[in-house]
Amino acid sequence: MKILRHLTPAGPAYAALQADGSAREIAGDLLGDFHVTDRVVVPGKRLAPLTPSGILAIGLNYQRHAAEGGKGVPAQPMLFLKSLNSLQHPGDPIELPRHLASHEVDYECELAVVIGRRCKNVRRAEALDYVLGYTCANDVSARDWQRRWGGGQFCQAKSFDTFCPLGPVLVTRDEIPDPNNLAIQTLVNGETLQDSHTSDMCFDVPALIEFLSGSKTLLPGTVILTGTPHGVGFARQPPRFLQPGDTVSIVIERIGTLTNPVINEPV
Repeated sequence: MKILRHLTPAGPAYAALQADGSAREIAGDLLGDFHVTDRVVVPGKRLAPLTPSGILAIGLNYQRHAAEGGKGVPAQPMLFLKSLNSLQHPGDPIELPRHLASHEVDYECELAVVIGRRCKNVRRAEALDYVLGYTCANDVSARDWQRRWGGGQFCQAKSFDTFCPLGPVLVTRDEIPDPNNLAIQTLVNGETLQDSHTSDMCFDVPALIEFLSGSKTLLPGTVILTGTPHGVGFARQPPRFLQPGDTVSIVIERIGTLTNPVINEPV
């Protein structure tokens, strides 16, 4: 099922996309009991597929990306956090920080995993049972804050407002039985800058859930960003950072396209 979240006069609501392009209202709690009704709706403004309870992100999780950055494959998944204020909706702008300025803002296409049930100490063989679905993510990153000014950690560089676009839909896990068998791309102004496959992950999705739930509770609504492939802007020659007027699209097979324009932060 492809689930979209949209804005109605009564507030955010969910709908299920149908094969004929129509949408039907979803009743209930997306992170609990819900069902698709017979009521056809005309979706309003698209929203991020959910409001996450937390955003966990993994670094250096594609082999060719680790190589382009001059890094080896880590022995364990490399975890960092993005703050909840970084969430952005499909179609809404990525804002380049100007008050606490960055001049090296980079794109990162990522497969996002949404946890549907509370879990802890999950075994690999059962890990996908806890997944509600998958969506596209852009792990927007301020490289100057990440590499020089962040005190050795990533949270500052990754957590500016608008730095985590998600969407355009949430695809339930039954439609994607193997999340490590998907083509993934980033296009900036129509030019393909990242072109890879989730099979290049160093740690696949079940391994990440097993690791992240180890001695830690993953709450329903937790979003896991699973890493980005090669082709990021800082590794290109010359480097390619985002500029006002750019348009960034994240494309993942069987999910769709997440597109956001780029502007300067209003000050």
